[in-house]
Amino acid sequence: MGVGRVCRGGPSTKALFPSSSSSSSFSSSTPSETASTSITETVNGSHHFKIAGYSLSKGLGVGKYIASDSFSVGGYEWAVYFYPDGKSAEDNATYVSLFIALASEGADVRALFELTLLDQSGKAQHKVHTHFGRTLEGGPYTLKYRGSMWGYKRFFKRSNLETSDFLKDDCLLVDCTVGVVRSRTEGPRVYTIPVSPSNMAEHIGWLLDSGKGTDITFEVDGETFPAHKLVLAARSPVFRAQLFGPMKDKNMQCITIEDMEAPVFKALLHFIYWDKLPDLEELTGLNTKWVSTLMAQHLLAAADRYALERLKLLCEKKLCEEVAINTVATTLALAEQHHCHQLKAICLKFVAMQENLRAVMQTEGFEYLNISCPSVLTELLQYVAKVKEHSITPCLYNSDPLDGGDANGRRVKPRI
Repeated sequence: MGVGRVCRGGPSTKALFPSSSSSSSFSSSTPSETASTSITETVNGSHHFKIAGYSLSKGLGVGKYIASDSFSVGGYEWAVYFYPDGKSAEDNATYVSLFIALASEGADVRALFELTLLDQSGKAQHKVHTHFGRTLEGGPYTLKYRGSMWGYKRFFKRSNLETSDFLKDDCLLVDCTVGVVRSRTEGPRVYTIPVSPSNMAEHIGWLLDSGKGTDITFEVDGETFPAHKLVLAARSPVFRAQLFGPMKDKNMQCITIEDMEAPVFKALLHFIYWDKLPDLEELTGLNTKWVSTLMAQHLLAAADRYALERLKLLCEKKLCEEVAINTVATTLALAEQHHCHQLKAICLKFVAMQENLRAVMQTEGFEYLNISCPSVLTELLQYVAKVKEHSITPCLYNSDPLDGGDANGRRVKPRI
């Protein structure tokens, strides 16, 4: 009878919504399942090192090396060291030595290496020492800290090298490959719908190009540039204060910009509206690297003047990539005056190099640097002193040079 009454009256709320105790009992009996995958792989990169004038490097001295430029792989800096008279005094300059070194800060960096001396006869009989494609019993090689090395103190007998096809026109060619070991964990794959990138800059840039709705005009070096107060104020705190601050002039329709050339202000406006640098060579109508560098220097000063930090960084990046003998001193002075610390460090390093210092000192830019930023010369002297020292010290945790193996005695068999 009780069941019949429930049917006539319809389902009870207890039947539709079970109590919390029964729900808890149900969920505990069917646990959810999750999965993840740990993936260990290598981030690989290669560097080609040409050693020109090999015969002139002989007699450099045991333990003294010729270093490649540093190169980046897997978030670390690396360098190749070639010892023309060998790394170990016990070999009495009988062998040349070749090593790969960790050139940046790092602890317990695990990596695979490959050193290849290229056969220049066209026969492709290269001399290869490699970790890649092999089963390493002890796993990848571990570099303990900056200056740690892997390589061969007896890489090649010097007398054999000098009569081989590896030496051509007094040059040696070395290929170095580094594979930094990285691990990551992947969870369940998440499905998504692709979304096109933002084109807001194109719409705002159209406002500048079309001239629609402009409400302010700038006069720069005899040229006029119409613009929009709101856009300028949104992008630059300096313009915001000038156009909408408490000292603004309600009737102001035209602003004259002093101490700036028209192409520089035009590039400044282009960035404000488009959020990217214009083609500086196209803007000036001169297709030379020197003009591009000069524009970037002036634009950096303008960016600092109007507190456009991203534009300032873009100019720093461009000046860094275009650093040269005839412009570096002026760039260094600008970096000091406008607090561009990264650019300043790069310029100091470039000037301090022995092959650059004398030439830079003879430029007009160096005279300007001496007059405008004399304190920078003291820092430059410190950089020159550093260049004369070894930038990378030998591995300190093992006094004997490694010869194709690590501190645990693991070796890599050469492949010819």
